[in-house]
Amino acid sequence: MTPNQVTALRIFSAFAAVALFALHGAARSADLAAIFLTIAAIALDGVDGYIARKRGMATSLGAQFDILGDRVVENLFFTFFAVSGLISLWVPVLFFVRGTLTDFLRSLAAKTGRSGFGRESMLETWWGRNFVASRTSRAAYATLKCVCFCYLGLLFSVRGWWESWFAESARSGLLLVGQILVASTAAFCVIRAIPVLCEGQRFLTMAESKPRATVAVRVTR
Repeated sequence: MTPNQVTALRIFSAFAAVALFALHGAARSADLAAIFLTIAAIALDGVDGYIARKRGMATSLGAQFDILGDRVVENLFFTFFAVSGLISLWVPVLFFVRGTLTDFLRSLAAKTGRSGFGRESMLETWWGRNFVASRTSRAAYATLKCVCFCYLGLLFSVRGWWESWFAESARSGLLLVGQILVASTAAFCVIRAIPVLCEGQRFLTMAESKPRATVAVRVTR
């Protein structure tokens, strides 16, 4: 498989997982399959990059498609859980705004040949590379998202009958854990965006300083 095909499979897995979660506990097998697909949607994020590096198939288009896959997966899961009432609607809004800003700056950088997470990345400072592009940071963020989505999926699946299983205090505790995971994921998301926003300003300045092409308009009388 090509890296872009893996990214497409990741997006499909995310949609399939949300569709199975939406069955709302109709079948235990569906819940388990949704958890498996959620893990796959996150884990495949590292597979496409690995294939691109090992096979020498890394391209600017692939890097942008990989980022698009990240946005689709994040916004899809958080929007679903917000609509279901498990989390605040401001959570997907935060991720959408953050993704829009960083992707806009990345698109400007890509026009100058700076894209991806390698040597040609738009990030030049050591702290920017460590916070955003390092394998440790990316793996930690992916793991946190995976745990967060799986946990929220489990809560959503059992919410219809958990009153007979757990006391009110236990239910409150389970919801609190979910909120902590969501807050931690959102905080990590914002922290990783700071270097992109800071270093991306130079590409915004470069875009503004480029002379605009003038179009001659012929007026006939």
